[in-house]
Amino acid sequence: MHGYKHIKFTFFVNRRKNGKIVTMSGHSKWANIKRKKEVTDSKKGKVFSKISRAISVAARNGADPDSNPSLRLAMEKAREARMPKENIDKAIQKGSGQGGAGVYYEAVYEGFGPNGEAFYISALTDNKNRTVAEIRTIFSKFGGSLGGAGCTAYIFQPDPENPSYSMEINDTSLAHKLTNLLEELDDQDDIQDIYVNFVLPEEE
Repeated sequence: MHGYKHIKFTFFVNRRKNGKIVTMSGHSKWANIKRKKEVTDSKKGKVFSKISRAISVAARNGADPDSNPSLRLAMEKAREARMPKENIDKAIQKGSGQGGAGVYYEAVYEGFGPNGEAFYISALTDNKNRTVAEIRTIFSKFGGSLGGAGCTAYIFQPDPENPSYSMEINDTSLAHKLTNLLEELDDQDDIQDIYVNFVLPEEE
């Protein structure tokens, strides 16, 4: 992610690390759900679409991965997801101005789960008004709320992967609700990373 998924731009998640799930082998309930879900997402092209967007944004600072660390990282994630080379090349061309298409903007969204659990979300969007409206709707659907700038950032700074404090979720009903919230946020096309300060129960 994913805790929830997280590496630089995580949507295929495996391992839980403190408040977030990272892309490696893992055992948390959400990680196992994510592994099963990735197969479906890949077929739908969701994963490739998100990675392409990240590559395009990174490529704005140069199309050579040797001199562009962000692009190099994005390309590594693309290869991990077995994204075709031609897709990677097209995304680089788009970002470096060779392929046309729209412009994506980086955005951060902060919010709370139904019991005050903290969320810190990074996204790449070509329409901030649409994205914020969709994310607000997702939070509301599961009893959470989208907050203002800075409402949770202090928990995830300076390293989003290591929140300043975290909470164990032991209530089954709440864990189910948070899992569904994470899934729907992950399905939102513009969202790249989701950082949280809670840990879901291990899957039995």
